[in-house]
Amino acid sequence: MSEIETKIRVLVVDDDVDQLMLVERTLHAYGFEVRTHRSSLGVSNLVRTVMPDLVLLDVNIPALSGDKVLALARNQAPSTTRFILYSASDEAKLRSLALASGADGYISKSVQGESLARKLISIYKKSRLPVAGAR
Repeated sequence: MSEIETKIRVLVVDDDVDQLMLVERTLHAYGFEVRTHRSSLGVSNLVRTVMPDLVLLDVNIPALSGDKVLALARNQAPSTTRFILYSASDEAKLRSLALASGADGYISKSVQGESLARKLISIYKKSRLPVAGAR
């Protein structure tokens, strides 16, 4: 897979340090610009200042779950920022939570390496498609 022309800015929010490091290393290797955050607290401020293209949110995070963080952070984020729920939960449960919370997508934590990079690039590219009828 070739490197991305414009670096996609990703904010990864997860309380699991090992998972954060793994995702950060993986995405850096595929040309992403990655910021990590270990708490659900402060995510709204981060999306406002960092202005990520994508936010990968762990669902099962202490203090405030990923779906709740999404609702708060979306109000502070640029309109082009896409929020993806990320979890080791059952995929049907994750899909249902993503739909209910208004997430732009969901990815199971079992998806790693190149597959993770490809899914994120796909979500990013979809968000950049022109809207039909727009000028």
